[in-house]
Order: sequence, then structure tokens, then C-alpha cells
Amino acid sequence: MSNPSLLILPGDGIGPEVMAEVRKIIDWFGAKRGLAFDVSEDLVGGAAYDAHGKPLHDDTMARALAVDAVLLGAVGGPKYDNLDFSVKPERGLLRLRKEMDLFSNLRPAQCFDALADFSSLKKDVVAGLDIMIVRELTSGVYFGEPRGIFEEGNERVGVNTQRYTESEIARVAKSAFELAMRRGKKLCSMEKANVMESGILWREVVTEVAKDYPEVELSHMYADNGAMQLVRWPKQFDVIVTDNLFGDLLSDCAAMLTGSLGMLPSASLGAPMANGRPKALYEPVHGSAPDIAGQAKANPIACILSFAMALRYSFDQGDEAARLEAAIQQVLADGVRTADLMGPEGGVAVTTSGMGDAIIQALDASL
Repeated sequence: MSNPSLLILPGDGIGPEVMAEVRKIIDWFGAKRGLAFDVSEDLVGGAAYDAHGKPLHDDTMARALAVDAVLLGAVGGPKYDNLDFSVKPERGLLRLRKEMDLFSNLRPAQCFDALADFSSLKKDVVAGLDIMIVRELTSGVYFGEPRGIFEEGNERVGVNTQRYTESEIARVAKSAFELAMRRGKKLCSMEKANVMESGILWREVVTEVAKDYPEVELSHMYADNGAMQLVRWPKQFDVIVTDNLFGDLLSDCAAMLTGSLGMLPSASLGAPMANGRPKALYEPVHGSAPDIAGQAKANPIACILSFAMALRYSFDQGDEAARLEAAIQQVLADGVRTADLMGPEGGVAVTTSGMGDAIIQALDASL
């Protein structure tokens, strides 16, 4: 039986630095837990543009379609700001999402106990927070036609079209219900059915899909109220499902409840492959952070947690994912901190590689 395959795309900025720490973790699981992966590596984003004149080579795209999962670091940077839109680093990531048909974006917002004071909200509001936002990723206003900037009379008009089909809504709703079944069996669907026809259809289709999941408690909420409720009392939610635009906004709002973007992973899932596993791309939320690239200041935890999500959702290794998450929890409880996590109470300052080493030590202690 062959090992599961993983394509690593470190990308730009701090991407290669944080990905180096993930490679340590992958090696640890192979050596200490007998969990081996066939790992390959390639270029994406600005790094791919520098090498090939395009942000994603066709061969890389083919490899991404062939493996069990893709783990991406980050793309972009000021070096590429003046490139034509068609070859900007971000187009490489968008092509991966599109051609892999990754329609369900999972954005967890989990507040580790040791970091509860880092949130801008009161500690009792965020302590113990563990919610998941499921964002539809391949349709909606970001992709709808017509779109563009047009001349109308004597002025320009910007047009974007919010468009969803029943099947597009149903498949991301099913993804969210399946996730809710694995968690607290509680799902809140967010849209703007009070002012948008697409919101009316969204609510109707999600309600239909709910009939197949009688164990899940379904509620509906207008997305603007959802934003307010995330700030007022986020622990009322478990899983939230919403469209592309609102998911973009709400997941970023939820991200800051936890206090640091350096702590947040994500997963983008598609339809099941022949082996029954979904096509999947995992990436940290934080971006390429070019201002600290090469300075050993980057926090690798978000990228490591992205690998933990891969263990859980692509490789059926939920127990090992929990082991890795517990190791991170322990390291933070011990006061180990990269620069972004240094608060008024201080802590044990470490570099990017120092954080990776500390997590491996905690994994060793878990055996």
C-alpha cells in the first residue's frame, strides 16, 4: 500500500520559513508514529513567476490534481505589485482553487487558553472559543458575470454580479452539515435573504439539505447580524456556513477574535476523489508577510495547524491531528513565544525554527 501523497508549495515571503518547520513535523510523524508521506515540492506565486514567467506552471497544476493533498505557504509581495493582473502571484492560488474545484473553505477560529488575553475582546468572551466558518469559495459575487468597469453615459460604472445555482449552494451546505455532524451538531447559515434574491435561494436550499441531517440543529441569520454576534458572543456558534463574499468578511472578523493571524489555518475542500477523500488544499491565513521575511520572526503555528487539518480531513488521522494540536497548546502554555505572541507578560522568545523545535519536544513528551 503506497503512502499518502502531499505536494508542498512554500511560495513567497515567510512561506518557505514556516514550511520548513512543517517539514520537521512531517518527518517526526514518519520517524516516531510510522506515518509516512510521499512528499514533493514545487513553486507557486512570485517564486513560480521568477522561474517560469507565470504564477503556476502547468506541470505544477497537474501534480496538484494528482496528489492526495496540497499544502501551501503564502504568495505575493511588493516585488510583484506592478505585474499585469493575469500573472500576479495570487493568480496561482486562484488557479489551484478553480481547477481543483475547491468549493468549501474551512476557516477555524480557535482561541488557545494561553492566548486569550491577546484578543481585543474580553477574556471571558473568547476563552475556549472553537468555531468553524465554512465559506463557499468558487462562485458568488467574485465570479459572477457580467462583471467589469463599463462606460455608461458620461461616467464609468463598476459591475459585479452575485450569482448562485442550487447545486452550488447544496454542495457547500452538505459540506457544512457533514462537518457539523463531526463537531457539535449545530449549524448557522448566514445570508441576506431580506434584501437579496440570492439570499432567499440560499436559505431555501440550505433548509432542503437540512432534511438529510435531522440530528443537526439548523438556524438562519442575516450576515450583518452575524458579524455583530461574532463580536458580541462568538461562543454561541459552532459551525457557520455562508457565501463567498460574506464568508470572506466574517472569517476575517472571526480571525481577530483569537488575537493573532499567525495562529490561523485553513482548508479548501472539493469533491471526493477515487479514494473517497476530497481534493484539498491547506494554507495558513496570514499571507506572505514580506516585512518580516528572512528575519526568523515568523510564527509557523498557522502552517503547522494547516498540516493538522490535513491529517484530520485528508488522511483520516484525527487522533494524530489532536496530538499535534495538544503539543501546540502545551508549548503556548509553557510561555514559548514568537515575536507576534509576545505580550505584556513576556514569555520565552524564540525564532521561527525555535518554535518548531519546541513543538517537536512537546510531541516527544506525548509518547
